Amino acid sequence: MKDSDEALAALARTGDRQAFEVLVRRYKEPLYRFCRRYVGNADDASDVLQDAFVAAWMGLQRYDERRSFAAWLQRITLNKCRDFGRRGLVRRLFLTRFEREQPAEAASAQAAATADPNTERLARLEREVAALPPAYKEALLLTTFSGKSHLDAAKQLGISVKAVEMRIYRAKQRLAGLMSDKPIHGR
Repeated sequence: MKDSDEALAALARTGDRQAFEVLVRRYKEPLYRFCRRYVGNADDASDVLQDAFVAAWMGLQRYDERRSFAAWLQRITLNKCRDFGRRGLVRRLFLTRFEREQPAEAASAQAAATADPNTERLARLEREVAALPPAYKEALLLTTFSGKSHLDAAKQLGISVKAVEMRIYRAKQRLAGLMSDKPIHGR
Protein backbone atom coordinates (compact mmCIF):
# COMPACT_ATOMS: atom_id res chain seq x y z
CA MET A 1 0.00 0.00 0.00
CA LYS A 2 1.49 3.29 -1.15
CA ASP A 3 0.19 5.40 1.75
CA SER A 4 1.10 2.96 4.51
CA ASP A 5 3.43 4.18 7.22
CA GLU A 6 6.06 1.72 6.14
CA ALA A 7 5.89 2.77 2.46
CA LEU A 8 6.13 6.43 3.44
CA ALA A 9 9.03 5.67 5.78
CA ALA A 10 10.82 3.87 2.94
CA LEU A 11 10.38 6.95 0.73
CA ALA A 12 11.51 9.23 3.55
CA ARG A 13 14.65 7.11 3.92
CA THR A 14 15.61 8.11 0.39
CA GLY A 15 15.36 11.76 1.39
CA ASP A 16 11.74 12.37 0.40
CA ARG A 17 10.74 15.10 2.85
CA GLN A 18 7.15 15.16 1.63
CA ALA A 19 6.69 11.52 2.62
CA PHE A 20 8.07 12.30 6.07
CA GLU A 21 5.78 15.35 6.34
CA VAL A 22 2.78 13.07 5.71
CA LEU A 23 3.94 10.89 8.60
CA VAL A 24 4.42 13.94 10.80
CA ARG A 25 0.90 15.18 10.04
CA ARG A 26 -0.47 11.69 10.69
CA TYR A 27 1.11 11.36 14.15
CA LYS A 28 1.54 14.94 15.33
CA GLU A 29 -1.71 15.24 17.27
CA PRO A 30 -1.72 11.91 19.16
CA LEU A 31 1.97 12.21 19.99
CA TYR A 32 1.51 15.80 21.12
CA ARG A 33 -1.25 14.70 23.51
CA PHE A 34 1.06 11.97 24.83
CA CYS A 35 3.90 14.48 25.36
CA ARG A 36 1.53 17.01 26.93
CA ARG A 37 0.40 14.51 29.50
CA TYR A 38 3.90 13.23 30.13
CA VAL A 39 5.62 16.58 30.66
CA GLY A 40 2.62 18.54 31.98
CA ASN A 41 3.14 21.72 29.95
CA ALA A 42 1.99 22.65 26.43
CA ASP A 43 5.14 24.55 25.42
CA ASP A 44 7.45 21.84 26.71
CA ALA A 45 5.34 19.19 24.99
CA SER A 46 5.74 21.00 21.68
CA ASP A 47 9.50 21.16 22.16
CA VAL A 48 9.72 17.47 23.11
CA LEU A 49 7.62 16.47 20.12
CA GLN A 50 9.76 18.54 17.78
CA ASP A 51 12.86 16.83 19.19
CA ALA A 52 11.19 13.45 18.61
CA PHE A 53 10.42 14.20 14.98
CA VAL A 54 13.95 15.49 14.37
CA ALA A 55 15.35 12.33 15.96
CA ALA A 56 13.04 10.19 13.81
CA TRP A 57 14.14 12.00 10.63
CA MET A 58 17.79 11.63 11.57
CA GLY A 59 17.32 7.98 12.55
CA LEU A 60 15.27 6.75 9.60
CA GLN A 61 18.17 4.58 8.45
CA ARG A 62 17.85 2.60 11.69
CA TYR A 63 14.11 2.02 11.29
CA ASP A 64 13.32 -1.68 10.73
CA GLU A 65 10.60 -1.83 8.07
CA ARG A 66 9.41 -5.20 9.36
CA ARG A 67 8.14 -3.46 12.51
CA SER A 68 5.39 -0.92 13.04
CA PHE A 69 6.44 2.62 12.18
CA ALA A 70 3.90 3.96 14.70
CA ALA A 71 5.45 1.93 17.52
CA TRP A 72 8.96 3.02 16.46
CA LEU A 73 7.91 6.68 16.48
CA GLN A 74 6.10 6.27 19.81
CA ARG A 75 9.28 4.77 21.30
CA ILE A 76 11.36 7.73 20.13
CA THR A 77 8.79 10.11 21.59
CA LEU A 78 8.75 8.23 24.90
CA ASN A 79 12.55 8.42 25.05
CA LYS A 80 12.48 12.16 24.38
CA CYS A 81 9.91 12.56 27.17
CA ARG A 82 12.19 10.60 29.50
CA ASP A 83 15.13 12.81 28.53
CA PHE A 84 13.04 15.86 29.28
CA GLY A 85 12.11 14.44 32.69
CA ARG A 86 15.76 13.88 33.55
CA ARG A 87 16.50 17.51 32.78
CA GLY A 88 13.45 18.63 34.75
CA LEU A 89 15.17 18.97 38.11
CA VAL A 90 17.54 21.65 36.86
CA ARG A 91 14.66 23.44 35.15
CA ARG A 92 12.50 23.32 38.31
CA LEU A 93 15.32 24.69 40.44
CA PHE A 94 15.77 27.57 38.01
CA LEU A 95 12.04 28.34 37.87
CA THR A 96 11.67 28.20 41.65
CA ARG A 97 14.47 30.70 42.02
CA PHE A 98 12.97 32.94 39.33
CA GLU A 99 9.53 32.86 41.00
CA ARG A 100 11.06 33.93 44.30
CA GLU A 101 12.50 36.94 42.49
CA GLN A 102 9.13 37.75 40.83
CA PRO A 103 6.52 37.29 43.60
CA ALA A 104 3.91 39.74 42.22
CA GLU A 105 3.89 38.10 38.79
CA ALA A 106 3.66 34.61 40.31
CA ALA A 107 0.71 35.66 42.51
CA SER A 108 -1.06 37.17 39.50
CA ALA A 109 -0.59 33.96 37.48
CA GLN A 110 -1.86 31.87 40.42
CA ALA A 111 -5.00 34.04 40.73
CA ALA A 112 -5.73 33.69 37.01
CA ALA A 113 -5.30 29.91 37.13
CA THR A 114 -7.72 29.51 40.04
CA ALA A 115 -10.51 31.64 38.55
CA ASP A 116 -12.31 28.55 37.14
CA PRO A 117 -12.39 25.52 39.46
CA ASN A 118 -12.69 23.06 36.54
CA THR A 119 -9.70 24.60 34.80
CA GLU A 120 -7.72 24.42 38.02
CA ARG A 121 -8.74 20.79 38.61
CA LEU A 122 -7.70 19.81 35.08
CA ALA A 123 -4.41 21.68 35.45
CA ARG A 124 -3.89 19.95 38.79
CA LEU A 125 -4.55 16.54 37.22
CA GLU A 126 -2.05 17.30 34.45
CA ARG A 127 0.55 18.30 37.03
CA GLU A 128 -0.09 15.16 39.05
CA VAL A 129 0.15 12.88 36.00
CA ALA A 130 3.37 14.63 34.96
CA ALA A 131 4.74 14.14 38.50
CA LEU A 132 4.03 10.39 38.66
CA PRO A 133 7.08 8.13 38.79
CA PRO A 134 8.12 7.41 35.18
CA ALA A 135 7.23 3.71 35.36
CA TYR A 136 3.64 4.46 36.41
CA LYS A 137 3.26 7.43 34.09
CA GLU A 138 4.51 5.56 31.01
CA ALA A 139 2.18 2.58 31.48
CA LEU A 140 -0.78 4.88 32.17
CA LEU A 141 -0.15 7.17 29.22
CA LEU A 142 0.52 4.40 26.72
CA THR A 143 -2.67 2.54 27.58
CA THR A 144 -5.19 5.01 28.92
CA PHE A 145 -4.33 8.03 26.82
CA SER A 146 -2.63 6.59 23.72
CA GLY A 147 -5.01 3.66 23.40
CA LYS A 148 -2.40 0.90 23.27
CA SER A 149 -3.32 -2.53 24.52
CA HIS A 150 -1.60 -3.81 27.64
CA LEU A 151 0.31 -6.24 25.43
CA ASP A 152 1.54 -3.48 23.10
CA ALA A 153 2.53 -1.30 26.06
CA ALA A 154 4.36 -4.24 27.64
CA LYS A 155 6.31 -4.84 24.43
CA GLN A 156 7.19 -1.16 24.10
CA LEU A 157 8.30 -0.87 27.72
CA GLY A 158 10.06 -4.24 27.75
CA ILE A 159 8.04 -5.57 30.70
CA SER A 160 5.31 -8.16 31.24
CA VAL A 161 1.62 -7.49 30.73
CA LYS A 162 1.10 -8.12 34.44
CA ALA A 163 3.68 -5.42 35.25
CA VAL A 164 1.82 -2.99 32.97
CA GLU A 165 -1.44 -3.77 34.74
CA MET A 166 0.14 -3.27 38.17
CA ARG A 167 1.73 0.03 37.17
CA ILE A 168 -1.57 1.33 35.80
CA TYR A 169 -3.36 0.27 38.97
CA ARG A 170 -0.79 2.00 41.17
CA ALA A 171 -0.85 5.15 39.02
CA LYS A 172 -4.62 5.35 39.25
CA GLN A 173 -4.56 4.73 43.00
CA ARG A 174 -2.01 7.49 43.48
CA LEU A 175 -3.95 9.92 41.28
CA ALA A 176 -7.22 9.12 43.05
CA GLY A 177 -5.65 9.95 46.39
CA LEU A 178 -4.06 13.13 45.12
CA MET A 179 -7.14 14.29 43.25
CA SER A 180 -9.62 13.81 46.09
CA ASP A 181 -11.53 16.91 47.04
CA LYS A 182 -8.86 17.96 49.49
CA PRO A 183 -7.62 21.52 49.04
CA ILE A 184 -4.64 21.77 46.72
CA HIS A 185 -2.28 22.86 49.46
CA GLY A 186 -3.66 20.37 51.98
CA ARG A 187 -1.63 17.33 50.93
